[in-house]
Amino acid sequence: MKANTRLPDVTFRTRVRDDSIEGPNPFRWQDRTTADYFAGKRVILFSLPGAFTPTCSTYQLPGFEENFATFRAQGIEAIYCLSVNDAFVMNQWAKAQGIDKVKVIPDGSGVFTRRMGMLVHKDNLGFGMRSWRYAAIVNDGVIEAWFQEPGLMDDCPDDPYGETSPEAILHCLGKAVAAE
Repeated sequence: MKANTRLPDVTFRTRVRDDSIEGPNPFRWQDRTTADYFAGKRVILFSLPGAFTPTCSTYQLPGFEENFATFRAQGIEAIYCLSVNDAFVMNQWAKAQGIDKVKVIPDGSGVFTRRMGMLVHKDNLGFGMRSWRYAAIVNDGVIEAWFQEPGLMDDCPDDPYGETSPEAILHCLGKAVAAE
């Protein structure tokens, strides 16, 4: 994926809280499309190998949450974290991490990730199919800037991280603002 490319049009199976549902699990299924998340907004999308994994939980997701106000000041309206995990896992991960500003998107079957060209085997870690780590600044569903960790490959022996960090995205946004 490169700049000026439109995001693939897919439907995401999400779970949302519904207070009209009684009991210990007051959530219902709600389909959301690419347009629901990205149309008419300038956002950051970042994708990572898996919920509850070390780099994702220690640095990437918390870093975007902590820098949310700074991103907003740079003209970003929303930040989305996507992973090839189901809605139950993504919601519990956000809850466990205390995340309320960054919104999680479940790509449980990897359809969006496959269409982005970022679906990789991570069988060496027992994960199965997962997303390669990438990020994008997206404006009205079109990629404005693309960030990807080096070495895209199946069964990568390490977990590269840096190009898709919140700091790298902020640096790019800062240069864009300075150029205006």
